[in-house]
Amino acid sequence: MADKIEKFDTLEQKLELFIENTRQMGIIVSDFQPQGQNVLNQKIQTMVTEMNEIDKLRTQVQDVHVPLEVFDYIDQGRNPNLYTKDCLEKALAKNEQVKGKTDNLKRFKAMLLLELSKVFPSEMEMYRALKQGRGPT
Repeated sequence: MADKIEKFDTLEQKLELFIENTRQMGIIVSDFQPQGQNVLNQKIQTMVTEMNEIDKLRTQVQDVHVPLEVFDYIDQGRNPNLYTKDCLEKALAKNEQVKGKTDNLKRFKAMLLLELSKVFPSEMEMYRALKQGRGPT
């Protein structure tokens, strides 16, 4: 587990460095001066090197699957961590719904057994005996 976290940390650091160099290159390009050509060439070469390093890390995180809904959250400007929170809230709500149905079925079963015992006492006695593994009496 710690090894996976280390891989993600390495990837995150490389991506942050790449983003920072991209930002710096944008500044250089937006105010380009001919004497800055060497600096721009260095930045481009640095970016190519960083892309190669990021590409090498690809095999270490290939088995990670990100739900498409996370990308929808990002596209909407929402924090992707909210996806996990929303999924948990939906699961809790569904769990409450299913628990309610289960409780209703248990109450229905109890009421049904009670009413059947009133209408069919001997058959219900046989049912209870079979259910307890005693066999019919």
